[in-house]
Amino acid sequence: MKFSDKNLVKKGGNSHISKGEKMNYDNNLTHLLTRVFLPHLFLVLFLCFSAIGQTKSAFNKLTFSDEFEGKQLDQSKWTAEIGGKGWGNQELQYYTNSTENAFLDGAGNLVIRAVKLNPPLSLDCWYGPCQYTSARLITKGKFQQKYGRFEARIKVPSGQGMWSAFWMLGNDIDKVGWAQCGEIDIMENIGREPKTVHGTIHGPGYSGDKSIGALFKIKKNVSDDFHVFSTEWGENKIEFFVDGKRYKTLTPKDLPNGAKWVYDHPFFMILNFAIGGPWGGNPDKTSVFPQKMVIDYVRVYQ
Repeated sequence: MKFSDKNLVKKGGNSHISKGEKMNYDNNLTHLLTRVFLPHLFLVLFLCFSAIGQTKSAFNKLTFSDEFEGKQLDQSKWTAEIGGKGWGNQELQYYTNSTENAFLDGAGNLVIRAVKLNPPLSLDCWYGPCQYTSARLITKGKFQQKYGRFEARIKVPSGQGMWSAFWMLGNDIDKVGWAQCGEIDIMENIGREPKTVHGTIHGPGYSGDKSIGALFKIKKNVSDDFHVFSTEWGENKIEFFVDGKRYKTLTPKDLPNGAKWVYDHPFFMILNFAIGGPWGGNPDKTSVFPQKMVIDYVRVYQ
């Protein structure tokens, strides 16, 4: 808004404004402040506060994507692991390659479903006849990458004994073993913590209950809606995000004295839905089956 110099009357070498003109000037100034300046200020402040915790990724080149469209899981990207050996955590489920446990729902989602079995029980687990089935899908031998942004949009299951995860292992695991190969847990949720997800790394000297990471609290139950879980991994740095908000950064300085940073080679991805185990505990009378872990997409950038 422009105020004309014609409203200013020179008299005796000084500028004067009449009483009426001054009132119009004050009204125009008030209008300018309340209708133009303040709304724009509030907008700027809103955008600034909304951006707190948001970061712009340095990884923008898409190198892997599965949007889970179509009728069948893409076997060129994923392999279903099979077995009921406890998977190092005394888990109760038997992982299958059946579409009973992993399938596309026709709406652009991958569903990993955990089922409680009815007698007669025919599958063998480490503790005896298996009581549950589920799925564990890996990209090992099909996709692996060193550094980048690894991201998935997931709706987790709910209830005591549920343990869903999106994570990675070093591609040299068959040669050097776990945890020398390194492990990056992009997201883990256990049912007894309905509002919490965990981001963690495991390596030699800092694995299992000595692992290093952080938890992220969500106001509502994590299982109420989809959330985007991601990790940005570069040289000597791993960052964890939920819905674009960074909540933890790890570097070699965070390791125990003398421990080795083993995140310097390609890793492959894993999606799995486990049942039971010492960390989250086993299902109880409140647990409801079947349960679903629903994945909208998995994307990797470089």
